[in-house]
Amino acid sequence: MLEVEGDPNVAVMEPTTAHVESRASVKEGLEGVVVAATRLSDVDGERGRLIVAGHDVEALAGRITFEDVVALLDTGHLPGAAERATLVGALGRARVRAAERLADVLPALARADAMDALRGATAQLATDDPIEVLAGVSVFAAAWARVAAGKAPVAPDPQLSQAADYLRMVTGEAPDAARTAALDAYLVTVADHGMNASTFTARVVASTGSDLVSSVVAALGALKGPLHGGAPGPVLAMLDAIGAPDRAPAWLEAELASGRRIMGMGHRIYRVRDPRAAVLEKATLALEAAGITTGRLALARAVERAAEGVLRVRHPNRPLHANVEFYTAVLLDTVGLPRELFTATFAVGRTAGWCAHVAEQRKNGRLIRPASLYVGEVPA
Repeated sequence: MLEVEGDPNVAVMEPTTAHVESRASVKEGLEGVVVAATRLSDVDGERGRLIVAGHDVEALAGRITFEDVVALLDTGHLPGAAERATLVGALGRARVRAAERLADVLPALARADAMDALRGATAQLATDDPIEVLAGVSVFAAAWARVAAGKAPVAPDPQLSQAADYLRMVTGEAPDAARTAALDAYLVTVADHGMNASTFTARVVASTGSDLVSSVVAALGALKGPLHGGAPGPVLAMLDAIGAPDRAPAWLEAELASGRRIMGMGHRIYRVRDPRAAVLEKATLALEAAGITTGRLALARAVERAAEGVLRVRHPNRPLHANVEFYTAVLLDTVGLPRELFTATFAVGRTAGWCAHVAEQRKNGRLIRPASLYVGEVPA
């Protein structure tokens, strides 16, 4: 009998080697393993559907604000006008408090990589309040962009929404309604997405009884990985390298022949086009309709079509379509954010989901402690 980690009053039988060897085969990457029951979101990879707290993502993005989705994940319902105003004010005041810590976190923000900087700065928060964490992540990410560009951080405006103030803190200019709406659509779209790697990481840390900041910092570390949240910047680099639609097929073939992946194409869960790609493509179209464009949307659509064709020939039994990062790159570039900030901006939105999952894990979950299959030598 061994004690359960963190609880000396509870004991379990530790499996012997014979017990372990008799188990079913290892589920690499936890493929198909259900680790939690959640009301927060559901991903249907076969049908290309993402449900966020009872709503299809297409019914939310472009219609509600980031504050709305924070409330939805927290309470299970969309807020009314008064509740939304209260949340906007609370986040605004929390951003001011986070900015007061910038002098303390500037050494962390001096890191060359945005995610390293964001992880280090967020780790210095001393709070278990999701509002303070949401505000801190946005302020620190924006401050890194300013410091990386050799400029002073911009103080928050507590009267603005999270999306509007984030754009303002990054660019130093008051954002227009179209750019704010586009970023709101993006933050809503990426707020939660099932049991992805960073969300699972946050829940594992929370399951030990650790604090919210530790859970979010751990999730940031998972999000940094290029197989999870690190591809939007490289998507933009790919579009730059291709340059023109007629060059796409040959360029893509050359990449695959060299053993490299096509960035922004394919997803661990979706067997059809990622519904978030469609949402962000639509949001970018709205920007173009407002006269805000970089000219990359038409190229991106052509590259997506070419990539689908090339990948269909190479992998006829493995559907590979555009994922969220493909049009993330185009949208965030169009609203004026530097590509080095793309993954950190993803974190600004996804922190809402992480905080909600931590709360859910604390309420309903238990210590996450999977078994392993020992394949080493056994002493005589």
